[in-house]
Amino acid sequence: YQIMPQAVVLPESIDDVQATFDYAREQGIALLPRGGGTSQNGQTVNDAIVIDNSRHLNQLLELDVENRRCVVQAGIVLDVLNRQLKPHGLWFPVDVSTASRATIGGMCGNNSCGQRSIVYGTMRHNVRSLDALGADATLRHFGSWLPDDAGELSGQESYWSKAAYPSTGFVSSLTSLGERYQHDIQKNFPDVLRRVGGYNIDTLLGAGNRGQDAFFQNAGLPEYAKSHLNLADLMVGSEGTLGCTTAVELQLAPLPGKRVLGVCHFPSFYKAMDAAQHLVALKPTAVELVDATMIQLARDIDSFRPVLEQFVRGEPEALLLVEFASESSDENQQSLAQLSECMGDLGFSWGAGHEQEGGVVEVLEPTLQAAIADVRTSGLNIMMSMKSEGKPVSFVEDCAVALTDLAEYTEGLTEIFEKHGTRGTWYAHASVGCLHVRPVLNLKLDKDLSAMRAMAEEAFDLVLKYKGSHSGEHGDGISRSEFHEKMFGPSLVNAFSEVKQLFDPDGFLNPGKIVDPPSMNERRLLRYHGNYKEASVPLQLDWSAWPESAHGLQGAVEMCNNNGACRKLAGGAMCPSYRATRNETDVTRGRANALRLALSGQFAGSQGDAALASDDLYESLKLCVSCKACKRECPTGVDMAKMKLEVLAAREAAGKHGLHEKLVASMPHYAHRLSKLPLGFQAFNLLGRLFRLPLLGQLFESVSGFCSQRPLPQFNARPFAASSVPEGAEKTEAKAYDTEKTPVIFWADTFNRYFEPENLTAAVNVLRKAGYPLIFTEDVSDRPLCCGRTWLSTGKLEQAREELQRTSRELLSLLNEHPGAVVVGLEPSCLLTFRDELASLLPGPESDLLSSRAFLFEEFLVAEMEKGQLDLKFNGDPTRVLVHGHCHQKAFGQMDAVLRLLEMVPDAKVSMIESSCCGMAGSFGYNRDTVEVSKKMAGLSLLPAIEEATNRARSGESNSGEATESGAPAEKEIPVVFIADGTSCRHQISDCSESRALHVACWLNDRLSTVDDLPKLGL
Repeated sequence: YQIMPQAVVLPESIDDVQATFDYAREQGIALLPRGGGTSQNGQTVNDAIVIDNSRHLNQLLELDVENRRCVVQAGIVLDVLNRQLKPHGLWFPVDVSTASRATIGGMCGNNSCGQRSIVYGTMRHNVRSLDALGADATLRHFGSWLPDDAGELSGQESYWSKAAYPSTGFVSSLTSLGERYQHDIQKNFPDVLRRVGGYNIDTLLGAGNRGQDAFFQNAGLPEYAKSHLNLADLMVGSEGTLGCTTAVELQLAPLPGKRVLGVCHFPSFYKAMDAAQHLVALKPTAVELVDATMIQLARDIDSFRPVLEQFVRGEPEALLLVEFASESSDENQQSLAQLSECMGDLGFSWGAGHEQEGGVVEVLEPTLQAAIADVRTSGLNIMMSMKSEGKPVSFVEDCAVALTDLAEYTEGLTEIFEKHGTRGTWYAHASVGCLHVRPVLNLKLDKDLSAMRAMAEEAFDLVLKYKGSHSGEHGDGISRSEFHEKMFGPSLVNAFSEVKQLFDPDGFLNPGKIVDPPSMNERRLLRYHGNYKEASVPLQLDWSAWPESAHGLQGAVEMCNNNGACRKLAGGAMCPSYRATRNETDVTRGRANALRLALSGQFAGSQGDAALASDDLYESLKLCVSCKACKRECPTGVDMAKMKLEVLAAREAAGKHGLHEKLVASMPHYAHRLSKLPLGFQAFNLLGRLFRLPLLGQLFESVSGFCSQRPLPQFNARPFAASSVPEGAEKTEAKAYDTEKTPVIFWADTFNRYFEPENLTAAVNVLRKAGYPLIFTEDVSDRPLCCGRTWLSTGKLEQAREELQRTSRELLSLLNEHPGAVVVGLEPSCLLTFRDELASLLPGPESDLLSSRAFLFEEFLVAEMEKGQLDLKFNGDPTRVLVHGHCHQKAFGQMDAVLRLLEMVPDAKVSMIESSCCGMAGSFGYNRDTVEVSKKMAGLSLLPAIEEATNRARSGESNSGEATESGAPAEKEIPVVFIADGTSCRHQISDCSESRALHVACWLNDRLSTVDDLPKLGL
């Protein structure tokens, strides 16, 4: 769904929220409180003012460890909260798959459920009380109500809230409503744990009874939660239609014990569903489904393929991931044994073949368990990674039925899909009978939109037959609310309307959700609405993998399904600019939406070709540093760095680039010319220092666009030349080397050649010492070969194509001349251009060949080590080595090679700095408009890690921070070395800290055990 909001407010205080309420009422505009905006059924879109609490109102307000409770603001993200709780041995256990961006307020609005709800229940079971602004802008506290001595109801004293309590008359009206509808509630409310549809009016059945929900009575919750009326139950799941949550009191749980996982393999989907009821009897903490479609799609995703290889055996039609978590390892092992025994009792065994092929793969290693969990929780987005015009669509996704009916229900739903000419993809929570399923449809087509409506009608009839819930996890929104009368009956729909009338008589809060809904297939409300256009704009890159207009660019942009994985604040590298600014505009999702609106003719002020070149669109992309993290980490593969190239190219074609872009792009050309002039580099460096003077600096900034207060990289007066590298004891002729070793075409990139030639010299020394025949590219070209990176980064794609044509032609000639040779380079952003942009600019078999034969220095050496071909010995004193990965290294999965190579050095204690982009990102950190954001990116995690490590080294702490047996610090100071293979990364570290980072080649060269004939470099 897509509805353009009237405005978006990012409140900094509750006063701001109240002021927004007052303004909206005066103007007659509806209000929509929203969290991370990942809801799937249209809850978080409306013709309203959107209030987004996630930017500022996101704090942990109070923590009571003894009583396992905390109070948080509505905008706090679940993962952020759990990171703060972990040191106290606690967590909030509603573990939704979107934990990296789901806010507690949004989870309350949706009555969210996690994969372990069989143990911990839903949000409703874990929210003790909450504060919310009502439609009249009054802040009220919704919590427990108890009978007083006179038999009247009165609010229980709150630990923390200063909000007003609802009046006794208001509460009495609600309890009266519960009494009037008691028969219908008991008759028509589904008796399943996963019921999140409608309002939770079963809580109103009486002050001594928390309604139909048996979980309250059976779970290990405190006594208060099992007995009395709690109006927080009613607010939870109300989707912002009854109030705007501001703070929430949560019930916490102890961190779970040691986990083990049994991966049950099944030869058919039906048999897996039928087995679920028997496996749940073993009392696991979770039973999660992965079907054959999801397995195949995950195998096509680089980051997931190696994980599947470790736990999937053969070609199963379905997997059930059964988790046990006990404090006792013996109990966990016993549970796994019982699981295998149960599978055997059900008739499954390895090697049985056909309908009985199956068994259990045990997973005990926590790292692999976490990786498997990541695959499962990414299930939705894995399925959305289909590049076809049809996509899995959410509208009957999370219906829930009793486990005894699960196999028959899923078979019936499959028949409905087949009847309408489509199929469904299945995954999720088999433990509670809530399976996510999305039939594949193309909602741009009217026939598929009609099919969606028909399938919804038939699917909900099937759910009703099994007395299940049509909304088992993802709420109502637009797609479910319309069907409440079918599922609950007209009497309870009237009851829902009465609740809405009591709380919000004017229909001011998120109208059209739960009550008075529009039709679920009303095209004007859809993302692909009636005026949605397919663009035809000139493009520079190859987008043929996506079968859409605009040569596939529009199809690639439409891969963004707004799942919000790019909004995560820790882990991985995506999205660094969002982590710095916390603006939706600066996240991959925001940029993809802006680009989609531009291409489909919805972007204000721009149509057709002009849309891509518009200043407004560029604003949304300006802070994108082209880190390519989204290429690897976005579950649907949205490659914003590649998309940005098309926008930059359109701006270049429209004449919107100036001197700044020319200075950046042509650097390889004028660097080469300067190198031919006596004192050329010295004069250029002097000019750069002069431009840092106040008056000249202002002029320099206004003309060039560079920040005058930041030193530009200094050219080295003696750039790299193969002929000037000392040969040591070896000879340079290839014939003098071990002819069995791989010939290396050593490619010197522009940045290391002219700024840090010592890195290239060090790499040559290491390769020579290892006995590799070296071929230098200088021998085949008058001007050094260049990957075109500087032209790419400024959108000058024709010039980039010319550079790549020249470079690839010469490299391919050398590869043909030297059979078995490989190209080896140092700079990740340059070398990896052959793996990425080359194929987009020059698609064809020759580009594919060069891509397959181009390796980073450390990647090549590790591959040789695995083949038993690398014979290098290193020495040196104990050293703590901290590695910061270049973004492109991370995006192409190259960091493991760096770590493994460094670990060859004895007494090197190697570890990764958990950081996103350093913030320099080529010229981004030197640009006057982006320099401050660049520094902020560095300050998020990289610079604090460097400062901490440096201080530890100065204080004499050991590598691990361990003390001696006496408790005193280790006597000998352990030096710390920082490794960063990216030129930009090294400059950012040296500019923003007192430390210096080295390329891995430099440090390895310094640690070679025989160095008499080799120059020491780097330290």
